[in-house]
Amino acid sequence: MKLSVLDQSPVLTGMDSRDALRQTTELAKWTDRLGYYRFWVAEHHSTHSLAGSSPEVLTAHLASQTERIRIGTGGILLPHYSAYKVAETFRVLETLHPNRIDLGVGRAPGGIPNVNLALNRGEVPNIEGYPAQVEELIAYLHGEDPHGMGVFAAPQGGTAPPVWMLGSSGTSARVAADLGVSYSFAHFISGYGGARAMDRYKDAFHPSLQQRNPQGNVSIFAVCAESDQQAEYLAASLDLALLKIEQGGIRHHFPTPEEAFNYSYTMSDEQRIQENRNRMIVGSAGKVKSEIESLASYYQVDEVIVNTIVSPFDERMKSYELLAEAFQLREPTIK
Repeated sequence: MKLSVLDQSPVLTGMDSRDALRQTTELAKWTDRLGYYRFWVAEHHSTHSLAGSSPEVLTAHLASQTERIRIGTGGILLPHYSAYKVAETFRVLETLHPNRIDLGVGRAPGGIPNVNLALNRGEVPNIEGYPAQVEELIAYLHGEDPHGMGVFAAPQGGTAPPVWMLGSSGTSARVAADLGVSYSFAHFISGYGGARAMDRYKDAFHPSLQQRNPQGNVSIFAVCAESDQQAEYLAASLDLALLKIEQGGIRHHFPTPEEAFNYSYTMSDEQRIQENRNRMIVGSAGKVKSEIESLASYYQVDEVIVNTIVSPFDERMKSYELLAEAFQLREPTIK
């Protein structure tokens, strides 16, 4: 089974955005050495607690800092942009780093509602046109001229980055199947309905210019430590962060475990935290390994993407190291 990484460049307590992006770079280099398969970065706008607003730029930087691991976006919010321009950006990345680039796309707003307006010159993007836009993107990536305008996405080349459709619902699964692209379910966003969505994707899949067979993976929050008790302590900060996000609280950083344990929770808060644990795997290496394997079996996929947000940063690095050891990921030879 393949293990991969999703990193949202979280801003931890006492840190700023520069620190967050530096930590993302360190984590990419670290997980490359540990043997993780791919490393995706997210797109979020107008938030103080997540520093990754331009995943295509960050992808270029991380690919230049790593040797083997696949680097990509999880994902580009395509309705905000020109499919032609996105295709050219990723054709450049593919030319610089052949067979190492992934292009994950999504249709969510990526921040507060007004982000839609700010990114689209005061207009709401056309979500209904999203499937056609993805189809256009695939065509340009593979050297085609979908509108017959006598243009192509430069630079051309013999390889193209695969398009992954990201989703947390059955709707995205069906679109991915119809267009014949890979599908990634965000279990860390929605802890329900994912297996049905993946089944729908596989059952309805149509071969395409990109690929002949369905390919899927699933992403999950995970916190791994030397003991279950230590993992629970670290995960308390993520519990509080998710609670605050859902309550619409203004966040300038991700809290520390100490902040989480000193917070006064209501009974409804406690219930919501337990509900959110459906989106997380927490525990010692053996426990987390077992639950990740069960998750992969439940989804019938051979790849799980791990998103770990804990404080301090050293504990995040350690969490990925413990998982790599538990799964016996092979450390690649660095040339």
